[in-house]
Amino acid sequence: MSFTEDESSESGRVGPTRMESYFFSCELSSQVPFYTFQGDEDENVEHYLDLRTVCLGAGAKEESNVVEVTALNHRGKKVSVPVANLHVSCLPMVSMGEFEVKAPVTFRLKSGTGPVCVSGLHLVAYEDDVESDVSEDLEEIDDDIIPIKPAKKKQKL
Repeated sequence: MSFTEDESSESGRVGPTRMESYFFSCELSSQVPFYTFQGDEDENVEHYLDLRTVCLGAGAKEESNVVEVTALNHRGKKVSVPVANLHVSCLPMVSMGEFEVKAPVTFRLKSGTGPVCVSGLHLVAYEDDVESDVSEDLEEIDDDIIPIKPAKKKQKL
């Protein structure tokens, strides 16, 4: 899925932005208790995770499985928040709606043995460099234009 929209992002960028989305999923267990997602460090690209569901996997035990998310808050400070407390008999799945977190983000199985599956969308926002596109187009036009010389006036005798 890819679309373009004109908006102002949290980083203060203004202008056309091209968005792409990809399916994201990770499984947490006692063998792999945490997963860190970190996007590329490109100045024209921002990475987000749009969390949709947190659910217990096949073979989960009758125990409490707490999933915690660690990310940066609006002041740039790391914050850890429990987002789901799953149990086979009463709450095997939680719908997160469209819980959006900016990368880097870490998911951790704080208690329980899992398996717990975290899924959603990986959103990539590309800032379109409009100014460079316009200047390149103008350079091409300048190369194609042939200079026009003024006409010589004919003198009357």
